[in-house]
Amino acid sequence: MPGYGDSPPAEMVATVQGRVAFLDRVFQELGMRKPVLVSPSMSGRFALPFLLARGDQLAGIVPVAPVGTKDYAAEQYQQVQTPTLILYGDRDTSLGPQALQSLRHLPRHRVAVVPDAGHACYLDNPEDFHRALLGFLRQLK
Repeated sequence: MPGYGDSPPAEMVATVQGRVAFLDRVFQELGMRKPVLVSPSMSGRFALPFLLARGDQLAGIVPVAPVGTKDYAAEQYQQVQTPTLILYGDRDTSLGPQALQSLRHLPRHRVAVVPDAGHACYLDNPEDFHRALLGFLRQLK
């Protein structure tokens, strides 16, 4: 994501609207229609605003202990009809449960807790992470 990791800061993603437009452009450039967005950790700053603004363009979303969940009210989440799999590791004692408190207001959600995994549950226990993810994707068909 622009401005994260080793990428240089990018003025275009300095605002919420800019981050929504950035993801929209990525999906357009890749020719993606109704993708499932998997959003771990810091990518929540991009995925959550996109979900709230353009969730109807997604087939589903998988927030994996994302940041930024407290930036939105329960009422905003309640308006979203995008199927959601909320994922986090059972050893993620801060961000995972914190995100769940906000994301549980999404009407079409289910929760999967990855055993023996911390914040980066997809690295700590990839087998159970992928099992949950693939189960969710199959249900979307």
